[in-house]
Amino acid sequence: MTPAPPVDMTPETSTTPADASAVSPTLRQSGRRAVPWIVLSAVAVLVALAGILLTGGRSSSGVPLDAGNAGPTGGKALAQVLGSRGVDVRDASSLDQVREAVGAGSDTTLFVFDDAGNLESSAYDELARLAKTIVIVEPTFRTLRTVAPGVHASGEPRGPADAGCGVPAAERAARIDPRPTGNTSGATVPGTFRVQDDGASCFADATGAASLVRTMFKGATVYLVGSAPLLMNDGIDRAGNAALGLNLLGQHGTLVWYLPGIDDRPVTGPPDLAALTPGWVTPVLLLLVLVFMAAAVWRGRRFGPLVVENLPVVVRAGETREGRARLYQRSSAHLRAADALRIGTLGRLAALVGLPASASATELADAVAALTAQDRIRVRDLLVDDIPRTDRDLIALSDDLAALERATAAAASPAEADSTGRMEP
Repeated sequence: MTPAPPVDMTPETSTTPADASAVSPTLRQSGRRAVPWIVLSAVAVLVALAGILLTGGRSSSGVPLDAGNAGPTGGKALAQVLGSRGVDVRDASSLDQVREAVGAGSDTTLFVFDDAGNLESSAYDELARLAKTIVIVEPTFRTLRTVAPGVHASGEPRGPADAGCGVPAAERAARIDPRPTGNTSGATVPGTFRVQDDGASCFADATGAASLVRTMFKGATVYLVGSAPLLMNDGIDRAGNAALGLNLLGQHGTLVWYLPGIDDRPVTGPPDLAALTPGWVTPVLLLLVLVFMAAAVWRGRRFGPLVVENLPVVVRAGETREGRARLYQRSSAHLRAADALRIGTLGRLAALVGLPASASATELADAVAALTAQDRIRVRDLLVDDIPRTDRDLIALSDDLAALERATAAAASPAEADSTGRMEP
């Protein structure tokens, strides 16, 4: 196949419409264009719902009772007021940091809030040696069994309660409200205590369940606070909650604000996947899923229906043949080009030998071989079976088909045989 000459495109003035009118998009076209945005919106809604289900419908407000957390469940308000009154507030997230924060001084109050249960029981022995006053908020069952065996956990607080004890910090507060607010609900599980030894119980309700207990543990004074919400930012301003927190935590010049972390958890086996996974992994995975789905919609979107457009040009019939030949040559589609040549040849041969257009290629090959007195297998290979591998094979096949067509025409109508033997695909 040789390259075709440049295409000569001449304007067709006779077929150009006289008046051009703008066509507005139909409702179906507008809806089809809006499909990707609708799909993306649905995906965004699904991701948001999944996030709500994973978080239990609660928005994250930081680490509960963290001295630097200004959210509803944080403890920044109490820590800042203590700092303004001259108390040196020091944060600690591990037992090693507690040792460094306490140092050699004894004028220290140790605030402990271990809602995740990271601190093992034996660690409280060392905490009792480091500080003489320990305030434990919402102690676990294991902590109570270690620090105060005579104190047992009871139900949740039922409402505001009066001090009703001789503990100075409780008497100054007079009355507290240990119940969680709407913003802190679900952050922790507040509780009360029942005392079966000589410990002092304060802020007891009608059933005798107390929200504050003072006891002794290995020479240290321990205050057990059953409700974390009364010290949180969103609940510190109710009733005497602020007075209780300031008097409990401001007894000494130094306050170590200790929230035990994963480093304090005893190693009894390989860590689980949740402990090893950073916090940013979950949102990044959700973002990647969203990007993947958006890319799938973008790349998988099908084209709309074909639009018929009248071009203001005249296209010669030979241009289609030449353009198709260039495409076949560029993609090395030898078999497809051979099929196009054979289809054209079979149609013309059927007309020459008088067979219908529905006749099979094998029947047509037998008829042509009988008419031209050629080998039937050779004719069948030429019309059906031969597969060209290279451009040279394809050109040779084209020449053989043209020669067969000339021979058939000569045998069918010797007087009208066309010696040129033109070949149409």
